[in-house]
Amino acid sequence: MGPSQPTKFSVIENLSSFPEELKGGIVAIGNFDGVHRGHRAVLDAALGLGHGTHHPVYAMSFEPHPRTVFNPSRPVYRLTPPALKVEMLEVCGLDGALILPFTKEFAGIEANAFVQDILIDTLGISHAVTGYDFHFGRARQGTPDYLRAAGANHGFGVTIVQREEDEGAEVISSTRIRDGLASGDIPHANSLLGYRWFFDAEVQHGDKRGRDLGYPTANLSLDENCPLRHGIYAVKVKTGDGWHDGVASYGRRPTFDNGAAQFEVHLFDFSGDLYGQTLRVHLIAYLRGEEKFNSVDELVAQMDKDSAEAKAALASLQPLSEIDLKLLDLAA
Repeated sequence: MGPSQPTKFSVIENLSSFPEELKGGIVAIGNFDGVHRGHRAVLDAALGLGHGTHHPVYAMSFEPHPRTVFNPSRPVYRLTPPALKVEMLEVCGLDGALILPFTKEFAGIEANAFVQDILIDTLGISHAVTGYDFHFGRARQGTPDYLRAAGANHGFGVTIVQREEDEGAEVISSTRIRDGLASGDIPHANSLLGYRWFFDAEVQHGDKRGRDLGYPTANLSLDENCPLRHGIYAVKVKTGDGWHDGVASYGRRPTFDNGAAQFEVHLFDFSGDLYGQTLRVHLIAYLRGEEKFNSVDELVAQMDKDSAEAKAALASLQPLSEIDLKLLDLAA
């Protein structure tokens, strides 16, 4: 009989503190930025192997993103920053997440040392699951075929999950999702994710102009390298007191100051103080691009139209998947 399964989700950030209850487990290995449908094919394969057994199932991932380590002047925009990625892995039903620090030194580990020192000696894995394009070790010498051979030699199972394609037979990737956000094609980005893309941000003090216009807003800052297209969005927002529908503007406010980009959210049927709260914002639909208006009256008239359109988009909201259902609490 294998090890008993853990009763709570574990997050491990150091190999020296790897818990006994996860040893002998089934490990899904990958970067998993976005935890999109392609990633979940890998995670689901690992969960399927663990179903009905006593083997725990967990993910091994890496931070920061390898591309950022090797090209720090052009950091990769994270669809799911570390904390959100870990949360998503838990929502997917895993028993834990091992988040290893990724450095150039770590990238230089020989493939055989990665297998022997980490997978066997430290983790004692019973099975490894990776995607078809996962490589590890110095000069990417740890190919899927290499991992299969290592498993056969050392007595652990290996499953390589083939590419997951969308309805147009194109491979699902984090890059394509970022491109969807950048173009305002929110249905496409969300379809590839299998859930509505979301972010967390703290409410900051703004110029209170929205209140004067009859549309008080919560002002949020996104990462400076966020590719999201400037414009107007229908959003679903979680505050400290629960879920709210809303309409949001992301951009530089060209009618007023054309300043630094801000994400401004107006919540329907809400009154109260949100300053200092961290909001969770899910993008539901892109409504239109950012525009400059000749007068405040023109702007308010358009905001009225935007609100009506956002309410219509939110009224027909249906879950994209079980994950989307859980994230948005749509069953509640």
